[in-house]
Amino acid sequence: MKAKHQRLILVVVALAAIIGAGFLAAYALQSEANYFYEPGQIAADPPEVGQAIRLGGMVQEGSLNTLEDGITVAFVVTDKESATVDVRYTGILPDLFVEGSGVVADGRMDEEGVFIADELLAKHDENYVPRELQDMDQHAPDKTLIPAEQTT
Repeated sequence: MKAKHQRLILVVVALAAIIGAGFLAAYALQSEANYFYEPGQIAADPPEVGQAIRLGGMVQEGSLNTLEDGITVAFVVTDKESATVDVRYTGILPDLFVEGSGVVADGRMDEEGVFIADELLAKHDENYVPRELQDMDQHAPDKTLIPAEQTT
C-alpha cells in the first residue's frame, strides 16, 4: 500500500473516532441537562414519586409558614398561570428567599403530591443590591466629573 493511501486511511479513521467521541459525549450529557419544571408542567404530567427533579417558579404571597420544629418551612410555588405546588424544606433559608420572589428548588415529589426540597436557590432580578451595600450610595461623596482642563 502506498504512503498516500495509508495517510488517507489514517485521516478517515481519526475523523470517525472524533465524530464517534462527540456523539458519545452528547449522549452521555443528554440526561445531565438540569432544567426545571414549572408548577403547570408538574400538574399536567406529574413526575414519579421519589424522582429527583428541579422545580422553579414564584413563592406565592402569604404562603410561607414555619412548622413546629422551627427549621422546616412550608410554602407554595406558583407559575404565571394559576398552577401551584406545595413545597416543604428543612434547613436554613437563603438570604434572598422571600414571598413573591423567584425560587428554584431541587428535590422530589412525595406520595401526597408535596414537593420535598433538598436545596433552595433564591432568584433575584438585575436590580438586586446586597443588604450590606444598600446604604453605600447615601454615604458616598458626590463624584461629579470635572473635565481635566478645568482642574488646573
